[in-house]
Amino acid sequence: MTNNVTLTAEQKALQINLEKNIYGSFVEIGAGQEVARNFFKAGSASQTIAKTMSAYDKDFSDAIYGKEVDGRYVCKSRLEKMLDHEYKLLDERLERNKHKETRFFTYADTISTINYSKTKQGHGWIGLRFQRSHIEKPSNFIIHVILHDQDAKLQKETVGIIGTNIMHASFYEENPKEILKRAYDSLEKNQFEIDMVEVTGPAFKDVDNRLLSLTLVKERMTNAVIFTPDGMNKQPSDILYKKNILTMRGSFRPVTKVNIDMIEKGLKKFKETNKVIKEDIQILFEITLSNLKENGEVDEQDFLDRADMLCSLGYTVMISNYKKFYKIIEYLSQFTKSRMGLILGVDNLIEMFEEQYYRNLNGGIMEAFGIILKRDIRFFLYPYQPNKEVELLNSKNIPIHPRIRDIYRYLQSNGRIEDLDYNADILGIFSKDILHMIKSCEEGNWEHAVPSGVAKIIKQKSLFGWACKIPSKE
Repeated sequence: MTNNVTLTAEQKALQINLEKNIYGSFVEIGAGQEVARNFFKAGSASQTIAKTMSAYDKDFSDAIYGKEVDGRYVCKSRLEKMLDHEYKLLDERLERNKHKETRFFTYADTISTINYSKTKQGHGWIGLRFQRSHIEKPSNFIIHVILHDQDAKLQKETVGIIGTNIMHASFYEENPKEILKRAYDSLEKNQFEIDMVEVTGPAFKDVDNRLLSLTLVKERMTNAVIFTPDGMNKQPSDILYKKNILTMRGSFRPVTKVNIDMIEKGLKKFKETNKVIKEDIQILFEITLSNLKENGEVDEQDFLDRADMLCSLGYTVMISNYKKFYKIIEYLSQFTKSRMGLILGVDNLIEMFEEQYYRNLNGGIMEAFGIILKRDIRFFLYPYQPNKEVELLNSKNIPIHPRIRDIYRYLQSNGRIEDLDYNADILGIFSKDILHMIKSCEEGNWEHAVPSGVAKIIKQKSLFGWACKIPSKE
């Protein structure tokens, strides 16, 4: 039902209130009262609202929804318990004979706003369980939001609009990507970000949550999304909070034995580093959005191919908008104060020390490295040698411009840059060459260059352009 007219939150609430067959409950923990308020203010709320509740006291909340293992109240599991409990009550207390054509819903949120001293960022979970049709089982639309307004009152008002937008779009839009976009109606992108989305149920039966999460990055609703080895998208802080994060950036198109050697050697070195707790290490394979673009557009299938490969090997994958290394370091630092590690190839490290890379900053390269030096980060360098005829490049002989060499030496002398051990037998493997072989159906010429089991998956699922018919042996 997309049109050129953007309704206000109150107009959207009124439109829903005037519907004869949309009926349900609003429940919240924390700062989400503005959503139900929008519906009450709009008028005719009695046709829509069966119940509203705000279990502000923690003991009351625990008595209704149960306790969380980690003691948190602003978390996904609490939101899901709220949706489960309240929707079940609708089914139990409202007779279907009286509501034959009614589409039931439960809206829930658990929100924490910015504190008085501005040291705690506002964030929260918003969820809607609803029926697209009265004969259909309910579906879920769940998001995590980070609130950027610098005032608690403004953040509450923002949540009120977001929640109303989600309610309205879920009933009037079929495409979940459009629902996400509609969440920003009457709001600015800098007021909040959505860093996690999950949809389930018959209304979204053909939707891949990974592609929906990719939309968040493409549309600049957030700067990064994370997928765990089971292929599920997760809220970043749930994965990264207080962790020793070890990140490797690459295209992984496809992942090769060199990539695996890099992460294995990097992990070994990282574990030997002071201030690193082995049990708290979180490995990330990071792909920038620019690495997913072909002819200027994001290739969604290509993204799924790469995510599938890395997840099948047991790794966590992050897709980000950060082309520059200092930005990814700055992003990860908001989740942890613990020591981090970044695994780089020689070309990546050279690029990091090129002045043109920082022309958009007022302070140029010095500003970027000021950000880097403030963080507890170690760079682990994997060497480069395209063939036996040329010199092996490592941290001791890579070409750094004379103007920047002192910065580089400073990092070196302070142990910020370390060389990794390497497997000399595989240094000549490059992803772009392997990709060409795959597309050219050169069976037997590339399988040895990828990790065990990867070649089989590529062929079975026809990944990375593999469309070859190999004659069967009689």
